[in-house]
Amino acid sequence: MASDFGVLSLVPPLLAIVLAIATRRAMLSLFIGIWVGGIIYGGGTGVAQLYDWVITSIGESTFNAKILIFTLQIGAGIALIWRLGGALAITNFATKRVDSHRKIGLATWLLGILWNFDDYANNAIVGSSMKNLADEMKMSREKLAYLLDSTAAPVATIGISSWVAFEIGLIANQYQELGIADQTPSAAATFIQSIPFNVYSILAIAMVGIIVITQRDFGEMLDAESRAQRTGNVIREDAQPLQNIKNELGEPITDDAPLRVFFLPVTVLVAVVVGGAVTMGYAPDRTLVEMVNNTDIATALVWGSFAMVATAVVLGLTEGLLSLEQSMETILDGFGTMLPALSILVLAWSIGAVATALGTGAYVTQFATGVVSPMMVPVVVFVTSAFIAFAIGTSWGTMSIMTPIVIPLAWEIGGNEPQFLAVAIGAMFSGAIFGDNCSPISDTTVLASTFAGSDHIDHVRTQMYYAFTVLLATIVVYLLYGATNLSPLVLLPVGILTLIGLVYGFSELDARRKDLSAKPASTRAATQRVTSDD
Repeated sequence: MASDFGVLSLVPPLLAIVLAIATRRAMLSLFIGIWVGGIIYGGGTGVAQLYDWVITSIGESTFNAKILIFTLQIGAGIALIWRLGGALAITNFATKRVDSHRKIGLATWLLGILWNFDDYANNAIVGSSMKNLADEMKMSREKLAYLLDSTAAPVATIGISSWVAFEIGLIANQYQELGIADQTPSAAATFIQSIPFNVYSILAIAMVGIIVITQRDFGEMLDAESRAQRTGNVIREDAQPLQNIKNELGEPITDDAPLRVFFLPVTVLVAVVVGGAVTMGYAPDRTLVEMVNNTDIATALVWGSFAMVATAVVLGLTEGLLSLEQSMETILDGFGTMLPALSILVLAWSIGAVATALGTGAYVTQFATGVVSPMMVPVVVFVTSAFIAFAIGTSWGTMSIMTPIVIPLAWEIGGNEPQFLAVAIGAMFSGAIFGDNCSPISDTTVLASTFAGSDHIDHVRTQMYYAFTVLLATIVVYLLYGATNLSPLVLLPVGILTLIGLVYGFSELDARRKDLSAKPASTRAATQRVTSDD
């Protein structure tokens, strides 16, 4: 397909990305990108093809449909907790204990690492739990969205998650296609060996810790944090946050709700998601990896979010805070808070379909074949995967495109050496996660903006500076590996030290240029009341 459209296959996704960043209008930019893709693909006005892709992204994929239902139900659950006063209860409880900007950041970072089962659930649970606390400490919504996004996909891709099952499946299928399954370790073993070479994911998680602990920012994040600390405005004045609870739901019914109003629905959500995933994947003769490979995390998320809503409704009735009629109205209002996020999700999936139809990934990857030396394989594979993921907005789609190219390429260039496969596979996954972190058309990025209550394009613009910083450190590690062949366990600390140096250097230079402090007042406990959408 790439030979049919050539360089034109790059136009729709890149146009959507450039327009989104330049205009801050994500939905309009995505719509135009899909429309242009329709014109390129089918000629004419492109309208018929545009809506074919949009409808297909909703109707043909049961996974996508389940994620839409999960998002709506999470919105309803959050709305119920808000109206019942649960968000205020947890804020009042935790403010005395988590009493600084740094502690909020550390708590968010650690929760993101611990909740490694799924990136969607990670954003929903950690974001919903920490947003009000972050507001109290005058952390900008852009910073919270960054913390969520950079501990969602990076953690999920190396933890016990639906991602790992998907990745192992891709490796296994390619081993079978090439007929080399009996010459290599198992697909699961290869995946485990590839984890140290998934350098971007590891360094992205480390970068969050560095930013949180040092309290140093640069780029547009420095502007956002300085604004929040100086004025108390955790969102930009003209921002359009994807979740606007207070404006749509009003004030909580009570400011003296018990903690169980917050903890019980969230605990039920976590328990049902984990329990449902284990139940669907369990069989007496299955290993842990096989259990993960055979579960259905999207279905578990639907079950868990429904259980969260049901629990909140029962709590409202038993506590005498909400009638059944009021609960139903709140559920519908909660659905409404998620409509902007759902719209962007559908359009993001649709432009992914455009990229597939036009052969964007295949067009890019053809330049890597035949011109790659063993030393440069990690860098070339990483950069190629990163560009594809940035352009098409899906790490899973990038992995699907790249795996049939990367594994045969690494097998041949590496002289049929299984270890070299792990290197190339890790670099491929690494690049895919960069795109997932950095692209405004990534569904995970959309959900990070949603559950942080951030303007989506503000989140993308502020996070890009940090994502590209991690990209630089990642390339350094891959080049050192190609030159020295040292273990990644030796080189990863070099990457972390590189990140620390870059963070200190960039923050000092940017602060001087903007006449701001590189280490703003966020290191002190906040006392001024914040101003935000909710």
